[in-house]
Amino acid sequence: MADRAATGARADVSEVPALRAGDNGWPVVGRFFDYTRDPLAVFRHQWETYGAVSPFPAILDEMVMLLGPDACEEALRNKDKAFANEPAWGRIVGPFFNGGLMLLDFEEHHAHRRIMQEAFTRDRLTAYAERIHPAIAAGTASWGSEREFRAYPALKQLTLDIAADIFMGGAPQTGRDEMERVNRAFIDCVQAAAGVVRANVPFTRWGRAYRGRAVLERFLLDYLPAKRATRTDDIFSVLCHIETEDGERFSDEDVVNHMIFLMMAAHDTSTITTSTILQLLGQHPQWQEWCRAETLELGPEPTLAELEGLESLDWVMKEALRLHAPVPVLVRRAVKDTIVQGVRIPAETYVAIGVQFSHLMEEYWTDPLRFDPERFSPARREDRSHRYAWEPFGGGVHKCIGLYFAGMEVKAILHRLLRHYRWSVDPGYEAPYDHHSLPFPTDGQPIDLVRIDPRPVR
Repeated sequence: MADRAATGARADVSEVPALRAGDNGWPVVGRFFDYTRDPLAVFRHQWETYGAVSPFPAILDEMVMLLGPDACEEALRNKDKAFANEPAWGRIVGPFFNGGLMLLDFEEHHAHRRIMQEAFTRDRLTAYAERIHPAIAAGTASWGSEREFRAYPALKQLTLDIAADIFMGGAPQTGRDEMERVNRAFIDCVQAAAGVVRANVPFTRWGRAYRGRAVLERFLLDYLPAKRATRTDDIFSVLCHIETEDGERFSDEDVVNHMIFLMMAAHDTSTITTSTILQLLGQHPQWQEWCRAETLELGPEPTLAELEGLESLDWVMKEALRLHAPVPVLVRRAVKDTIVQGVRIPAETYVAIGVQFSHLMEEYWTDPLRFDPERFSPARREDRSHRYAWEPFGGGVHKCIGLYFAGMEVKAILHRLLRHYRWSVDPGYEAPYDHHSLPFPTDGQPIDLVRIDPRPVR
């Protein structure tokens, strides 16, 4: 008893369970490749074997995995400020998204978020909604009827074009070849997350990402003087000029860092969500028709409020985010000893927060693997079964600052596609996802696309 009191241990606190036989994985990479093959199987194994807090050997580290909405809530709310983003994300993609909001912590994060929030006010979102429709129309102008149309790469180019317009003001000096280099640079930076060799070594993921970061910096720095000199309504210009009541502003370095992170987040996560929706609506034609009927009640360029009022499409989008979260795992590092669900997590421990698993737990969702958008209807609201049962945008102070912009963008894209196209997908199709970094379909997620003319509203 004296020893327990001397060490400050509590009788109701346990240690992270020891790894069981067969769970060590491979040298260096641990069970990382088990995760990339089948994340849900790994989540279930961890949950059923160890519970909410489990040991998980990953690349170069033995992490702790947190599963279930209770454990996720404790880590994301972070009431005792025990978990930090930068040491964890920094080790995975830090050199390439350094200074982005996701890689800042505590007071620095609060100060930057306070300034950046001015770029996502209701008035600014309304203005972004007004100018997003021409960008979508231009980006889809060449889309015609096509069997096995590869939706994912087409959407990725479209969302990059939208980002160039809404975030950059159109980047008028930029040609298609340069935008393709920018797109490739973003891809290389994101895929650095799966790098085993974490140094600027040629022919490695990190080596490609270092070069990609240099491309992105040059691209943005070319435009920075003009953005500082004039005020326009694109996000790049807004970040150059916004100022809090206390006179806080971003430096040039801050602006470039935030632009790189925001453009990555805006076009990568929106692409994943939109392509998932296309697959699901292609496999469930009745839902596609319900969503189409709603969009045909609106004009070709709906306002922000009108987009928000697309009820069926809103439920479908939330269900897509539930089934395939664009960021299925969030990472943190403990900066001091802390306790999660009665388990002590020592300082310096890397933590993986498996938000995707919460979306698929039978304890909170009816038949969780089934596509059922009505679970988000007012009559059911299964997402309210637990405050953190549905958390595709994270939670706490690091909850995605652009979540309303993302919802507006996805709905605006789907609004146009539903008015001008029908599409179908084999009901038995399952997208072969690459889970090395943000999940994406390796086959391009083919759909059978048919162009139609929008029907007049009666």
